[in-house]
Amino acid sequence: MSDNEKRALNEDELQELVAASDSGARAVPGKVGLFIAALALVWSIFQVLLASPWAPYILPSDAINNARQIHLAFAIFLSAMAYPLFRSAPRHKVPWYDWILAIGGAALALYGYFFYDKIVQAGGLADETDAIAALAGLALLFIAAYRTLGPVMVILALVFLAYVFFGSGELVPDSIQWAGASLRKAMSHMWITSEGVFGIALGVSTKFVFLFVLFGALLDKAGAGNYFIKMAFGALGHLRGGPAKAAVVGSAATGLISGSSIANVVTTGTFTIPLMKRVGFSSEKAGSVEVASSVNGQIMPPVMGAAAFLMVEYVGISYVEVITHAFLPAVISYIALIYIVHLEAVKNNMPTLGDKVVSTGRTIGGMFAFFAGFAILCYATQFPVRLIVDLVPTGSGWILAALLGLVYLGLIYLASTVPDLEPDDPNSEQVELPHIPSIYKSGLYYLLPIIVLVYFLMIERKSPGLSAFWATFLMFAILLTQRSLKAMFRGEDNAVSKLRDGVLDLVSGLIAGARNMIGIGLATATAGIIVGTVSLTGIGQVMADFVEFLSGGNLILMLIFVAILSLILGMGLPTTANYIVVSSLMVAVVVELGAQSGLVVPLIAVHLFVFYFGIMADVTPPVGLASFAAAAVSGGDAIRTGFTAFFYSLRTVALPFVFIFNTDLLLIDVTWVQGVVVFVVATVGILIFTAATMGWFLTKNRIWETVAMLLIAFALFRPGFFMDMVQPPYHDIEPAAFEQAVGDAAPGRDLRVVISGPDFDTLEMKDLTVVLTVPDVEGAQARLDEWGILLMPEGDRMIMDEPMFGTELSDKLSSFDFYGENPVEITAVRAPADQMPKELMFIPALALMALIAFLQSRRATAARPREGALA
Repeated sequence: MSDNEKRALNEDELQELVAASDSGARAVPGKVGLFIAALALVWSIFQVLLASPWAPYILPSDAINNARQIHLAFAIFLSAMAYPLFRSAPRHKVPWYDWILAIGGAALALYGYFFYDKIVQAGGLADETDAIAALAGLALLFIAAYRTLGPVMVILALVFLAYVFFGSGELVPDSIQWAGASLRKAMSHMWITSEGVFGIALGVSTKFVFLFVLFGALLDKAGAGNYFIKMAFGALGHLRGGPAKAAVVGSAATGLISGSSIANVVTTGTFTIPLMKRVGFSSEKAGSVEVASSVNGQIMPPVMGAAAFLMVEYVGISYVEVITHAFLPAVISYIALIYIVHLEAVKNNMPTLGDKVVSTGRTIGGMFAFFAGFAILCYATQFPVRLIVDLVPTGSGWILAALLGLVYLGLIYLASTVPDLEPDDPNSEQVELPHIPSIYKSGLYYLLPIIVLVYFLMIERKSPGLSAFWATFLMFAILLTQRSLKAMFRGEDNAVSKLRDGVLDLVSGLIAGARNMIGIGLATATAGIIVGTVSLTGIGQVMADFVEFLSGGNLILMLIFVAILSLILGMGLPTTANYIVVSSLMVAVVVELGAQSGLVVPLIAVHLFVFYFGIMADVTPPVGLASFAAAAVSGGDAIRTGFTAFFYSLRTVALPFVFIFNTDLLLIDVTWVQGVVVFVVATVGILIFTAATMGWFLTKNRIWETVAMLLIAFALFRPGFFMDMVQPPYHDIEPAAFEQAVGDAAPGRDLRVVISGPDFDTLEMKDLTVVLTVPDVEGAQARLDEWGILLMPEGDRMIMDEPMFGTELSDKLSSFDFYGENPVEITAVRAPADQMPKELMFIPALALMALIAFLQSRRATAARPREGALA
């Protein structure tokens, strides 16, 4: 490859790269450009009003009921305006065919809105006119998805749609054949009802995702991104490998702002990558650090990617629960990445930037104090709020708004006492690291909307949409007033004219938020076709049987297949669409196979597993878009950057496998004390795993040390694996004694019951493990009734009748045939045995780690005099 091909892109070229990926490569001047901007502005305003508590009083009921159709209409129309259909298509004007596609696509997306009464009266069943309109709508949706997302998403949707129509054909293997659907039935399912295109995924995009994307766009427009990067560099830039460490922390912070890993790479990478190269990182390694940290921004609570909101609907839990489960893996993943950077710097003896001398311990302590203080502040906000609500229940909202305004004015006044932050030039000859005491005042008010968001989400437990609305509403006030208020406090004469600049900033942010949503809206709509196919045809069960056959019933192999599928699909799908497709097809399969293997896998664990590997697709070659963006900034080789970034992201690859088998990492059913212990142990474990994969701890690892550290990390993450070898976790109970065991068990105890019988669809024998928690009622029969279990003992066998409808087991055992020749029976019962605490395994693991540390410290000490002599 020539030097010219490896040159780093300039700022304009980088912004064009981001635009082409996230908001459209076409920039149209003149009246048409103003029309497109106005349309994007209207879309943002509509979505803000829709999420507001005043929506029923402002918007027509028809608009609220058909919000998904309106959402998709905007997305299709703007995609035709912003994304060229062909590479040779004009970039500065909208050709005539795009106008036709835009108007036609938007009109057909609104078909359900225009003919709402007719569809309701028909019960959602399409007539011939509806079917033709729906088919045309699908065609225009595919064109919009192609121009915005690329061909893979369209091809995948077409394959599934073809299965709907031709799944009964002779060319289709018998194992996956189904009865087939008529055009009217298929189009009813895909376009007219809320099962396909206008299903859950598009609904989540409409209700939640738009507001969070808009919130990030407004926060970025206000200048928060530059503030977070400056603060990170001020705190970490002076350390060895400081620019890389600052890139990690800065990217974690800008993950609040940008839902796009590519935009995150370019936003922080244009500053961090040149400085990383300056202290000794190669182009590829500098780009890889930025990729690994930027991509992980999507898994960092409290604002995660769009997939997190889909989990709320798919898993049936609150958003607070989703981010609670995702918190620990995300935090320790970032801690490990900082450690990776540190080891790279130590291995290569990299220099530091600037002349600031601060101990690493004090720096880490200061950062911990900041994040802990921020968390405490978010939590403590509830107490004065509740006091005011109790004292003034009717007017508390206005009082709280006034107090928030006073706090904002105070923080703006602090910001006015220091100069506004300007982006630094990372290529300047003299690099001056930001001085935290001088700059922190300039952006403290950026934390207010984040505190408001966290407060409504975590304390008030409001819906994600309403929480994002109030945070976005505060961003409106900040963008409108920050410039003029600073000018007023500084005694400048242009305070009034600055208000106009604030209006322009707000409008620009609203337009940017809408353009950033085009791809997500179309991805969720197109993925709805795949979800609709699964629900219409039952292909999900066929896929389950097929994958189970490939994996041989082995859960580890199944998880590897799911991970590979996510990575392959991620080469051509955005993260959100990838998550929808893989979770629709594979999540239930993993849960079922886990149950058959005797492992009860929580649904949220499998969804997070799919999510993690979905975001990894942005890293991995040959189509890792974030890696290509980083290479464009660094001037390095894109493929080598991708492989290095994947190596740096091994902890992100390993963690999903770990939390499937150790759900403590997801803080499932743990107390506060247990949660703290899990956090400490998991952090130590991930650092040891990182040192093993990097081949360096205190000095270069020997092979046996690397292997030992991997085993130590495994023991810390899953101590129960080794404890089970020492003491069995369960003792077996004869199936015939099941009823007596139920009566003797203490309330709250878990019994693991293996149920065997014929499958309802295939009639083949299968096993299923269920965990039954003994209810707090007296008597064996009362407890069995609570579960819905009907027993029919036959000698040594414990035959089961079909569970009572509506009870705990009725859904879990619905896949069994209770009326066939072979009965359904309990074949094994296991009760928890008295076992030593699994945490005792930490003692030998940490003792072995101490031995490795001792040996390495001796080698490192012995090597220093030789290095001095050579110097």
